[in-house]
Amino acid sequence: MSVCRACGMPDLDRVLDLGKVPAADHFPPADDVIGDDEVSHPLAMDLCATCGLAQLAEDDTIIEEPRGVEPQALREQAVCAVRCVARSERLRGSTVREFGSPHGGTWLPLLVERGFTVADGTCDVVLDCFGLMHEPDQLKAMVERAAATAPDGVLLVQFHSLATIVCRGQWNALRHGHFAYYSMTALNRLLEDVGMGPVAAWTFDLYGGTVLVAAMHGQVEPDESVRRVFADETGMTDPGTVGSLQRAADDHVRSLRTWLEDEYRSGKRVYAYGAASRAVALFSLAAVDRRLVAAVADASPAKQGRRMPGTDLPIISPEELVAAEPDRVLLTLPDLLPEVDRRYPALAGRWKVDGS
Repeated sequence: MSVCRACGMPDLDRVLDLGKVPAADHFPPADDVIGDDEVSHPLAMDLCATCGLAQLAEDDTIIEEPRGVEPQALREQAVCAVRCVARSERLRGSTVREFGSPHGGTWLPLLVERGFTVADGTCDVVLDCFGLMHEPDQLKAMVERAAATAPDGVLLVQFHSLATIVCRGQWNALRHGHFAYYSMTALNRLLEDVGMGPVAAWTFDLYGGTVLVAAMHGQVEPDESVRRVFADETGMTDPGTVGSLQRAADDHVRSLRTWLEDEYRSGKRVYAYGAASRAVALFSLAAVDRRLVAAVADASPAKQGRRMPGTDLPIISPEELVAAEPDRVLLTLPDLLPEVDRRYPALAGRWKVDGS
């Protein structure tokens, strides 16, 4: 992009550049030979100096992601989030509409349980849980969500905080198909551009730190919860601060490669769990192959029988993983640890959480 996806200004700073990596949503059949097209897609993040939006620099991939299985942690957080908003008395009206995420999952049943009716057009409650980031034209997408929100209604937007991504070094949150990474500053600017503003915010531990914002039409006064999120974002519009993700990426790739080589030399059989999009760039940059990781298990039947993009790592079922009796299991998604630890007791003591 030569201009910002939100405000249209050309003042963009490159803060993270991973070179060319496989498309994060293309999982070829396991017996397909690795092709050059799997490693030919640039992946970089730009930061807008005008509105503060961190964004995917360019994307020449074609979206074809197999549907994953929604993690238990995400379902539990949705229940908690809806409860928090209800307690704030901001779930008013009778109709609800959702702008969903291509990764699946929905909050609609939780609102239906509270008496809401799912509808199209303008609604009293409009939901967006990780959906907005998948829109290439950020302003157009926000215009659509604002238009769907009734004059006295509420728009609920949940996002993986840029402050979390930077402070925790979560560089591999950057992926093809994810066009924006939000700070409250950037989201507030987007809302202002469509005549809305944040009135309340809630933070959750999901993904290390996510934020749910309630926004309404007109000149609104944000409460203390919103001001607190703003205060916690020091440096999130500074290219030098956000640019620390480049060092985090280099260190992470080097650390993983060293650990895998050490395990291999010691005769340990390593598998992985979680054929997640965020593992695609990591495995590619670390040049992971079947010598170092025998296979990657995933609960999604749509991914089983395929392989990790750009590698020869087959994707197997969790049951096959347990039957293989691996010495170590690299967990690519830390939020899954409580769930997989409970579900697969045979693997107790074998988990290695990526990045730890």
